[in-house]
Amino acid sequence: MSFTPNFDFIEELQWRGLLHDAIPGTQELLTKEQVTAYIGFDPTADSLHIGNMVPIMMLTLFQKAGHKPVALVGGATGMVGDPSGKSAERKLLDANSLNANLEGQKKQLMKFLDFENGSNAAKLVNNYDWFKDWNFLDFIRDVGKHITVSYMMGKDSVKNRLESGGLSFTEFSYQLVQGYDFVHLYKNEGCKLQMGGSDQWGNITTGTELIRRMEGGEAFAITAPLVTKSDGTKFGKSEGGNVWLDPKKTSPFKFYQFWLNVADEDAIKFIKIYSLKTRVQIQSLIDEHVGNEFKRELQKALAEELTIRVHAKEDLEMALKATDIFFGNGSKDDLLSLNEETLSSSLDGMEKFTITQSDFTEGIGVLDFLASNTQIFASKGEARKMIQANGFSINKEKFTDVNGIIDASYLLHGKYILAQKGKKQYYVVEIV
Repeated sequence: MSFTPNFDFIEELQWRGLLHDAIPGTQELLTKEQVTAYIGFDPTADSLHIGNMVPIMMLTLFQKAGHKPVALVGGATGMVGDPSGKSAERKLLDANSLNANLEGQKKQLMKFLDFENGSNAAKLVNNYDWFKDWNFLDFIRDVGKHITVSYMMGKDSVKNRLESGGLSFTEFSYQLVQGYDFVHLYKNEGCKLQMGGSDQWGNITTGTELIRRMEGGEAFAITAPLVTKSDGTKFGKSEGGNVWLDPKKTSPFKFYQFWLNVADEDAIKFIKIYSLKTRVQIQSLIDEHVGNEFKRELQKALAEELTIRVHAKEDLEMALKATDIFFGNGSKDDLLSLNEETLSSSLDGMEKFTITQSDFTEGIGVLDFLASNTQIFASKGEARKMIQANGFSINKEKFTDVNGIIDASYLLHGKYILAQKGKKQYYVVEIV
């Protein structure tokens, strides 16, 4: 049965800046047959983060080209810990933590690939399913004998760790364990290709070597470069750490804001890497962006697409409302329409004051509220002047009565009040 790919996958990766290296012959293989390829995901947390979006994009594009993607979650390799790109030994996870991480990541991966339709439906596998039946002696006899110590020592992941203080036998053996994953999938799923980040090249090629020696077969590899920002630093973290795909760890509002605030130069690079728009659409956005960077249209397009893909259209709508409220001309009605999760997330990082529920029972005079119960203003006199000058708002609505009372009717979701001095100075008061 003949096979014609929907597009040249290797050439697509090159255009998008997603190709670092490939074993010779990989491109030819992909043009003549439908190929099964896998990428492994390390279960070190109960959520994936945007660093994982690159391998997810590779699998997504691979499936769109007509090939069959396999996402592997490392129930077994997660017990060992990958030394690649690490300067110190990983903390080993207990079984409960590992299983919780696996379940969280599985749910997220199911959102990005088509696991149901067509001859190239994606598949999700867990390497614990085949490693749980191995015992140590059988593994070192039947697998370990095929790879020499000198071969393993030649890998950058090993050499770098030896130079920086050494690594345990547990981590040293990781490349054998990952290598055998490839052997298993080659034998049982017809998998001929493994993909991953450039730091995985050593582990992946150990797998291709095991397939050659154990099965007499030929297997292939593709790696993507480490994504960096224009200043050379690693991409994928905000001031608060990783940008997670789990809305409980990184809210849709913060997720949207992260993409909206990438540098102009980076936006051109990232739209190619992370967008599923066509080349024509992407190039058109880039052309409009150049010379009009102040409009941030490229960042907006990227932030909107990814917020919908990772979260939902409804989450994007909430993020857009919150963005307009705090950085645009959003109204009181917009503020009242925010759900509690979006409101709480958008208030995070603002200067916060707390008032106890008992202090709030009968209401508080606005001047006491602003200068005694909180320190939004240094004095009641200063608060009075600002109110009289029409420069103070509560919940996005001008407050002009210096004798007014602040009571429970002003509470957002029963616990927050948003105070605003001038145009851009926001404060949040929380009732506790």
